[in-house]
Amino acid sequence: MVRAVCPGSYDPVTNGHLDIIERSSKLFDEVVVAVLINKSKKGLFTIDERLEMLTEITRGLPNVRVDSWHGLLVDYCRNHGIGAIAKGLRSVSDFDYELQMAQMNRELSGVETLLMSNNPQYGFVSSSLVKEIANYGGDVKNLVPGVVFERLTAKVAERNLNG
Repeated sequence: MVRAVCPGSYDPVTNGHLDIIERSSKLFDEVVVAVLINKSKKGLFTIDERLEMLTEITRGLPNVRVDSWHGLLVDYCRNHGIGAIAKGLRSVSDFDYELQMAQMNRELSGVETLLMSNNPQYGFVSSSLVKEIANYGGDVKNLVPGVVFERLTAKVAERNLNG
């Protein structure tokens, strides 16, 4: 069985993320969507909220499961018998960074990395931009899955209400 991990912070998950997850699910026997736990960063959504949203939006992909991790991704891969990392690329700067990471991960553990070009429709979409636009009342409905849009709208409204 060939297994891969799609790692990320997913704060929030975007249609670009979902595109890479769906495409990866066609290439591998099993895909683990793994949410990075970084205790030094305060995300908009909690880890549990991100896991819930990812579980809901990947429900129709039978070979995809959702998990979380902290520490080195290669250790997660080794501990879970995962031989590949699948990531999306939006730009040349993404490529420069991801190539270095792919080479380091292969050197550390032998884990291979598949770098997939993004769907041009989502080339400009990032979680950071989605949050910023939503924060200022902009329409992000076409940039994130429906359940994420609902939760993002509610979260932003809650934050604005509480100051």
